[in-house]
Amino acid sequence: MSQFFYIHPDNPQPRLIKQAVELIKQGEVVVYPTDSGYSIGCQMDNKSALEQVCKVRDLDKSHNFTLMCKDMSEISDYARVDNSAFRLLKNNTPGPYTFVFKATKEVPKRLQNPKRKTIGIRVPDNAIALALLEELGEPLMSSTLILPGKTSAESDPEAIRDSLERRVGLIIHGGYLTEQPTTVIDLSEGDITVIREGAGDISAFV
Repeated sequence: MSQFFYIHPDNPQPRLIKQAVELIKQGEVVVYPTDSGYSIGCQMDNKSALEQVCKVRDLDKSHNFTLMCKDMSEISDYARVDNSAFRLLKNNTPGPYTFVFKATKEVPKRLQNPKRKTIGIRVPDNAIALALLEELGEPLMSSTLILPGKTSAESDPEAIRDSLERRVGLIIHGGYLTEQPTTVIDLSEGDITVIREGAGDISAFV
């Protein structure tokens, strides 16, 4: 049975954030709020937790996983970002965007796209997500929580509890959110390609 934490969306309780991060470090899968619906995540080095995320979302190995980062300073450790791409990121983060880059050797191979060697990078504009990342001290392996058969991100934490309370270690109730997933921008080949139009405005990228 999952733990279920009610965390304030604007002023996250430090005690609950610490407890949540302890569970993540123990290998649990967490469902948590972002600025574009709920996401599902785990520690990036934990293979069995990643396998559980894939089972919940019914994903195959070619899925583009994302590293949720606390700020710009973490991104260059995990993604190959040139100067023009860095400026785009700086102007559009934090926000509801996932940026796809070539991965560095710091990214576990199982998280990289097997053919393209890419990784998604995201800096969320959500107080709970940022508090988790600050306490964790490293990026969180994440994927938008789109359940099998659905096309939109999960937005209702009570409904998530009904569906997943026996399949994940922690569900964080951080309010009722938008159902739109992130806008996905591929910058891995030097050009700008919009892969998915979602919550983020694409006008800066077209």
